[in-house]
Amino acid sequence: MQKSSASERTLSGRRELALVFVLLAPLVAVFLAVPRIAQDSRYHAFADTRNILSAPNFANVASNLPFLVIGIAGLALCLRRPATGAARAWAVFFGGTALVAIGSGYYHWSPSSETLLWDRLPMTLAFMGLLTALISEHVGESVEKKLLVPAILVGLASVGWWRYSGDLRLYVWVQFAPLLAILFVLATFRGRYTHRSYLFFGLVCYALAKVAELADSDIYTITSSAVSGHSLKHLLAAGAPLSVYLMLRRRVRVAD
Repeated sequence: MQKSSASERTLSGRRELALVFVLLAPLVAVFLAVPRIAQDSRYHAFADTRNILSAPNFANVASNLPFLVIGIAGLALCLRRPATGAARAWAVFFGGTALVAIGSGYYHWSPSSETLLWDRLPMTLAFMGLLTALISEHVGESVEKKLLVPAILVGLASVGWWRYSGDLRLYVWVQFAPLLAILFVLATFRGRYTHRSYLFFGLVCYALAKVAELADSDIYTITSSAVSGHSLKHLLAAGAPLSVYLMLRRRVRVAD
């Protein structure tokens, strides 16, 4: 029994080191091997610019509403179950999700690099809340207290660094590090809660959202101007926090 226990601890330690490598190696690589990533000047040129109900870019603004609804529902769930898992980190995730609706709506009302700041800041809260929750619930729940505030600060700093230097590399890492963590923990860590498959569903929604974003004009043309790729991106991306919400609502603790 003692030998088995020691072996399990060794394996657990190796998994945790591998997780650190999976998260930090891309960050080091992107700064060493990738040149400075500047904001594309064409980023603010969206396909659907229709003014409806006196609201400019109405579809891109209104399609953020699901983030507000899901974020509020998630915060309410965290308040009802404050002792369940990484409740504080999940609350940051859902709080950031709700604020995305406000920040992204503000940006799309009047797209510019100045308003884009308020779109990206709440997204970093959601990304870092998700990352902290995933790590603490798979490595150890005590990690949440140590990691949450530094992770939030790194997320906010990534946007600040972009506005100061024009370099998006740190922000790109902040956006994709939680996705790498999802894939790694699902593949290598034993879950402490049921319904982890919802994380995979959320990952698929986010991947589809990025595809829709890249096909903004094409989708707008294919649908005869009914919906643009960017508006569809918002709706698909909202499926990610919805998946997390459903996971937290339905899951139960797995017996040790």
